[in-house]
Amino acid sequence: MKSILNISIAFFTLLLISISSCRDRDHTPAGYTLIEKWKDGKKSAVSLTYDGGTTNQFEVALPIMNRFGFPATFFIVTGEVVGSSYERKFIGRPVEVIVQESAEIQTNPNNFSERASAIRVLGDETIIEYHTRAGDLWEVGKFQEAYELIDEAYTKVRSFTGPPSFHDNQQKSGAKWGELKAYAAKGHEFASHSVSHAQFGILDDINLVYELEKSKEEIEKNLGPKHTFSIECPYGTENERVMEFTLARYEAARNRMPEPFLEEINRWNKMPPGASGKEYVQWQRGPKSATPVDEMISWIDTCLANDNTWLVLVFHGIEGIGWEPIPGDVIQSYFDYIKSKEKDIWVATFQDVTKYMRERMRARIDYMKDGDKISIQISHDLDPILYDLPLTLKTYVPDSWKSVEVKQGENSWFPNIETDEFGRYVLYESYPDAEDILLAEN
Repeated sequence: MKSILNISIAFFTLLLISISSCRDRDHTPAGYTLIEKWKDGKKSAVSLTYDGGTTNQFEVALPIMNRFGFPATFFIVTGEVVGSSYERKFIGRPVEVIVQESAEIQTNPNNFSERASAIRVLGDETIIEYHTRAGDLWEVGKFQEAYELIDEAYTKVRSFTGPPSFHDNQQKSGAKWGELKAYAAKGHEFASHSVSHAQFGILDDINLVYELEKSKEEIEKNLGPKHTFSIECPYGTENERVMEFTLARYEAARNRMPEPFLEEINRWNKMPPGASGKEYVQWQRGPKSATPVDEMISWIDTCLANDNTWLVLVFHGIEGIGWEPIPGDVIQSYFDYIKSKEKDIWVATFQDVTKYMRERMRARIDYMKDGDKISIQISHDLDPILYDLPLTLKTYVPDSWKSVEVKQGENSWFPNIETDEFGRYVLYESYPDAEDILLAEN
């Protein structure tokens, strides 16, 4: 994966200055080309994302989205998909030794991660819940309380009769890889939500790597490399160590993407997106069972009022199944409202919006008007195998042109000529690092 932590936006800064100075003139010169902030020149982007891959996400929400033509991103727990090779497990010393030591040595900073990793295979869901709760405490800095909770869990494990039970099989959600592949063929993205929905912040390194890499391997084997682009680490963690490990293995994490041009406002942050001056804002909102529809609609309206805002909606349960489930009729009503705004909203997967932003911010445009033709070159320094999304270009054309043909390689378009306060222009899609784009009067 190419590093995204130290990218330079100097060129794009110069481009924006050029645009600003150009637009101060009475008329924009023919051939002047820029990249629209969002696909097709729309005002904002919305991504519909789902965590966990629970049944009604596919049986209730997905058919509604298909009717509207909305692609979604499903962050799936791969170990819960029927037919998966990798399931919940512990990698490390014999668990019998860890359990025996817990009777003699209290949990402390030196043994916490190992014990928190191992406890997940030493009992049923009531024991696993200790891991989850300890992770919640750890995330908010309540370290001693987390140690004590793990001690309590091991006390219970030691009370079991017989040797410690090593559970490497987990509850299956019912989804099958063949079904997910069919859904993906409709344009939906399936991304990682780990192997077993562990608390990443309290796993030791080897078990954290297992959750990250084996989930990715499972998805690539069953759905192909296109679906290994994105991840959401469980419980929305933003732990620094976890993010370092994650972004070394995935191109994009919904938890965090440290782009210099992107403001990230997570689900718990009350900062309004309009308060940011960055080129883009990823604004996450998480509808819950009791969230009023009017509030959900207001998120769309806010998104449209700020042209730099990418609204990332985070759904969990649907129609009675899963955490904080939302009724199907609410989903239907909400998506109907989004559909009514489709002229101004680009509904796209988490992966595609990420690609578009990065490609745009890393792109270089060169144009030349020669007689009655305009030629344009567009390129970026990203991996062309991964970053394969077309960008929407806006090119100003001579006042005398009545119609326009746009050609790139074997492809031709005949976009409508439109007018704004800076002149006459056409919008069209183009692939970076491909053939030159040629515009001529048709």
